[in-house]
Amino acid sequence: MDYRVEHDSMGEVKVPADKYWGAQTERSHENFLIGVGIETMPREITHALGILKKAAALANHELRPEKMTAEKLSAISQACDEVISGSLNEHFPLVVWQTGSGTQSNMNTNEVVANRGNEIAGSKLLHPNDDINMSQSSNDTFPTAMHIAAVLAVEDKVIPAVDTLMETFKRLEKENEGIVKSGRTHLQDATPIKFSQEISGWRASLEKDKKMLLAACDELKELAVGGTAVGTGLNAPKGFAEKAAEKISELTGKKFISSPNKFHSLTSKDEIVFAHGALKALAADMMKIANDVRWLASGPRDGLGEIFIPENEPGSSIMPGKVNPTQCEQVTMVAVQVMGNDVTVGMAASQGNFELNVFMPVCAYNFLQSARLLAESITSFNKNCAVGIKANKEKMHHNLHNSLMLVTALNPYIGYENAAKTAKKAFKDNISLKEACVELGFLTAERFDEVFHPEEMV
Repeated sequence: MDYRVEHDSMGEVKVPADKYWGAQTERSHENFLIGVGIETMPREITHALGILKKAAALANHELRPEKMTAEKLSAISQACDEVISGSLNEHFPLVVWQTGSGTQSNMNTNEVVANRGNEIAGSKLLHPNDDINMSQSSNDTFPTAMHIAAVLAVEDKVIPAVDTLMETFKRLEKENEGIVKSGRTHLQDATPIKFSQEISGWRASLEKDKKMLLAACDELKELAVGGTAVGTGLNAPKGFAEKAAEKISELTGKKFISSPNKFHSLTSKDEIVFAHGALKALAADMMKIANDVRWLASGPRDGLGEIFIPENEPGSSIMPGKVNPTQCEQVTMVAVQVMGNDVTVGMAASQGNFELNVFMPVCAYNFLQSARLLAESITSFNKNCAVGIKANKEKMHHNLHNSLMLVTALNPYIGYENAAKTAKKAFKDNISLKEACVELGFLTAERFDEVFHPEEMV
């Protein structure tokens, strides 16, 4: 392999000649051989750092034009655009398991932008620290990148996936409006419910989750940038924090603002915890929905069998003809992963000491994994399962009229205790509620027919 020699404050380092990173990136690349090629710093963070570095250069050009010249700004902007597009991803090799401040990934960005910018300019125009990192510290850039990445992941990936599934449920509600089925509580028969009402519960859960996610994004839109090393803003010009947030807003199309207290922003990750809590709520609801669907579709002959779901692939290597609710299973596995991630995010956020939290890479990694998994899982579930849900009307009708809990309709006429006796006799003797009620002398057959209408119990 061909190498070139780069240097930093500790001396010279050999760097692969075909890579844009520099000495500090190479040191990290050599010193943290943990999850290499597997647990790489999330590309969402690389993307966000590209946005941040371009925004910082734009802000510095307005506030410090003598230092951030038009020529420097042009080279930095072009290089940052390539970082943002992902075309330079191979030049960002560092893993999650590095310094807890994310300093090395910040420097990775500084070095790549500087070296690529110099290539664009055709001269040694840019320095990683003096120009790309101007008015910044890793301690404020990494938490800023975390918030940018989190907002983009939630608003541009998770929310659209949730919206799509909600629309599917709205359609299913309309299509199944007139169908009444047995309700179930404690996994036991309960009073009747319309299938459309059951679906509306799924849809309303997603609406609540969306509302909580959007509320969390409002908090995430406060940025640490401008706080520099410990929150005091040392070496950043007056107005830089606000100007940088303004430029980030322009680049993303989302309204970011400068955090009113940078001392909080550098050390506390509570906004990330709150937002991940909303992701966990979504995961919990998706777990419930997926479980409902696979219970309702259980069978085909010995289960509930009240709905049909798409048959996507063979389900067994030994049992011919078996088909399983695999989309429900991927949803439930994603849900437990997100719930596990929530523990990590919370623990990481609790470890802020004095002026800095140094668990940020693992916090970002878990948050962004949760957002990505949920977005992709929900999209897959909608496309390969939910859109194809069909009611088994005959089975629903049979189960409804076979349910002993329909006896609840008799409470106003024979009282709770007599209704309980009726249900127990019907179950014990394997007869209908009508036969049991008449045999016990609580109602005549004619009166029973007058007051017993399961479809009207919803």
